[in-house]
Amino acid sequence: MAMATLTIVYFAWVREAIGRDEEQVERAQAGNTVADLIAMLAARGGGYAQALGDPARLRAAIDQRFAPLDTPIGDAREIALFPPVTGG
Repeated sequence: MAMATLTIVYFAWVREAIGRDEEQVERAQAGNTVADLIAMLAARGGGYAQALGDPARLRAAIDQRFAPLDTPIGDAREIALFPPVTGG
């Protein structure tokens, strides 16, 4: 049986620092919450650490719905990570 994967999508300066639009990770590696996933990715170092090292600077969406970083990933298919959206 194939391992379940989770699509991670990056936007704005998060995407620029990491150098990719999206990637797949094994669900088992992602941890239980969005914050766990961010910590796992940041531990890769380089652009990941630069973009994800300070979770307070990030917002997330699970399957295209805004979600706090302590939200359980559950059976989500996609997690999007992006800077806070500013309005004017």
